[in-house]
Amino acid sequence: MSADTAEAEAGRATVSVPVPAWLVRDPLHLVAAVLIAASIAWRASITSRGYLAIDDFPIISQADAAGLGPDYLFEFYNNHLMPAGRLVTWLTHRSTEFDYWPYATLMIAGQAAVGIAFYRLLRLMLPATWALLVPLCLFLFSPLTLEVSAWWAVGINLLPMQLAMIMAMTAQVRYVRTRRPRHLVALGLWVLFGLAFFEKSLLTVAFVFLATVCLYSPGGPLRAVVTALRRWPLAWLVLTGISLAFLAVYLSLATSSLRRPSSGAEVGTFLHQFFGQSLSTGLLGGPWTWLDAADGPAVAAPTVTAQRVSWVLVLAFVGVTLWLRRGVALRAWALFLLYAALSAGLIGATRLGSAYSGVAGLVPRYIGDVLLVAAICAGVALCGLRDREEPREEEPGEEKRSAGAVLGVAAAALLVASSLASGVDFAKDWSVKAGRDYLAAARADLADAPPGTVFMDQPVPTAVMDPLSAPWNAQSRFFAPLDGGPVFVTQARELSIFDSSGRIRPAWVEGIRAAPGPAPGCGYKAAAGEAVTVPLAATVPEYWQAVRIAYIVDRDTRATFRLGGGEGRSFDARRGLNAVFMLVWGGGDRVELTMGDPAATFCTDEIEIGDLVPQPVG
Repeated sequence: MSADTAEAEAGRATVSVPVPAWLVRDPLHLVAAVLIAASIAWRASITSRGYLAIDDFPIISQADAAGLGPDYLFEFYNNHLMPAGRLVTWLTHRSTEFDYWPYATLMIAGQAAVGIAFYRLLRLMLPATWALLVPLCLFLFSPLTLEVSAWWAVGINLLPMQLAMIMAMTAQVRYVRTRRPRHLVALGLWVLFGLAFFEKSLLTVAFVFLATVCLYSPGGPLRAVVTALRRWPLAWLVLTGISLAFLAVYLSLATSSLRRPSSGAEVGTFLHQFFGQSLSTGLLGGPWTWLDAADGPAVAAPTVTAQRVSWVLVLAFVGVTLWLRRGVALRAWALFLLYAALSAGLIGATRLGSAYSGVAGLVPRYIGDVLLVAAICAGVALCGLRDREEPREEEPGEEKRSAGAVLGVAAAALLVASSLASGVDFAKDWSVKAGRDYLAAARADLADAPPGTVFMDQPVPTAVMDPLSAPWNAQSRFFAPLDGGPVFVTQARELSIFDSSGRIRPAWVEGIRAAPGPAPGCGYKAAAGEAVTVPLAATVPEYWQAVRIAYIVDRDTRATFRLGGGEGRSFDARRGLNAVFMLVWGGGDRVELTMGDPAATFCTDEIEIGDLVPQPVG
C-alpha cells in the first residue's frame, strides 16, 4: 500500500461516525422520534403557561374531601363515570395543594405515550413510506387537541381514551393477522382501560368494528360486514360482552343526558360547526382563530374565508388520495365519515337544547377522538395498507408512489407550520387564568393576615368557577385543599371577605336596610326583657341572608335576632358601641330583637340584610 493510500484510509477512519443499525435500516424512526419530541416540547410550552381551570377545582376539592373508597371513585361528575380518573386525581392531590405542575407533567407524559403508541400503530397498519409523516403530524400537532394536554378535567378523560383507541386498534390488527388469543385479551383490556377513565371510551368498540369492516374485510358494504362477523367472531364476542356489562352498570347509576334540540335550525348550525368549521379546518392545522372562553381553553372560531379554503383543500386531498389508490382510499374515507357521524350524533343528542348548544360544534374536546380517527384514515388513504386483501392492480405505480412521497413530506411540513401558527393565539388565551390570579392573591393575603381573621362562606367569582358547579363553588370547599386556608364562621364581630380579585378586605353588608327608628338617639330600643320589632324598608326573600347589626348596649348580654318567621339566632352583645355579622335563615318585612338580660338596654338604628361585599372605602 502506498503512503498516499494509507493516508487516505486513515483520514476516512478518522472522520467516520458510527450509525446505529436500526437507523440505517429505517431512518423514518429517527424523523418520527424528532417529530414526537418536538410536538411534546410545543405542547409543554403552551401547557406550562396556564393553570388549573373551571372543572379542575371541584374535581380536586372532591378528591380532598373524600376518602379513597367506592363512594368517591364511582361518584359521577357532570354525569361522567371516571373511577380511574378520580383515583389519579386523589393520588396526585395528596402530593400537592393547588400546584399545577404535577397535573401538567402527567398530561405531557400521557401525550408522549399517546404519540409513541400512535406512531407504532401507523407502522403496523401502513407501509413504511415518507407519506406516513402526514397522519403522524396531523395528530401530533393538531391545535384542536391542545386542551387535551393542558386542561386536567379534559386530559384525564381524553388522553386515556385516545390511548385506549390506539392500543385497542393495535391489538385488533394483530389479532386479525395472527388469530393469537393474547391479542384478543389485549383488545378487551384496553377497552376496559379507556372505560375506567371515560364512559365515552365505549366508542372504541364502534371504532374497532368499523375499522375492521372498512379496512380489513373485503367486498362491498354488506359482504364486508358479514365476512368480518364470520372471520373474527371471538373479537365481537369480547367487545359485545364488555359493552353490555358496562352499559348495564352505567345506565343503572347515571341520569339521562339526552336532550331534545329546540329546532331544526339548531341541528343545522351544529352540523355546520362540527363538519364545516371544526373538522375541516382542524384537518389542515386550523382553526387559526379562536373565541375566548373565559378561564377555560379557547373555542374554535375560524373565519368564513378560512372555512371555505379548508373545504377546497380537504376535498383536493381526498381527490388526490382517490387518484393514488381508489379502493382503499374510498374505504378509509367511509370509515372517517361513519365514525364522525356517530360522534356528532352522540354530541348532538347530549348537548343540543342546552345553554351551550350554540357553540357545541366548535368545542375542541368534543372531537378529540374524531381527529385521531381522521389521522388514521388520512394515512390509510394516502399510504395504503400493509397486507391488504385487494387486487394487485390497485397498487399504484412508481410514478404515483413518488408523487405520494413528495406530497406526503410537503403536506407534513405545511401541517406543522399551520398548527404552530394556530397554537399562538391558543397559547395567549390559555396563559390568562383568573383562577391562578385569584388563588395567588388570596394565598399572599392569608399569609399576612392577623390571627383571628375569619370569613363567611361565599361563592367564588364566576370567572373562576361556574355557578353550575355548586355547592363546590363555595369558598369553604374551594380553599379546603390549601394548608393554612381561611377560617369560615357564621357569626363574627369583625369579618373579612375576599374581593373579586382574591384580596382580603373588611366585610360589609349591602341590601335592605331597617327603616329609621322612632327613639331619638337610639333608634329601636330593646329593654326590660321585651322584644322590639324593627320594620324593614322592603321585603327580604326567604333564604340564607347575611346580616349586619350596629348597636350600643349598656352591659354584656345575650341577644336573639329573628328575621320574619325564621329561627331565632343568638349572639353576644358586648357592652358599648359594637357591630355583629351573622348568617341567618328567614325572610319577610321585619325583624325582631330580644335581650337575654332584662336589665340590659339595647339600641340600634343600623340593620342591613343582603349580600356580603367589601367595605366601601372612605
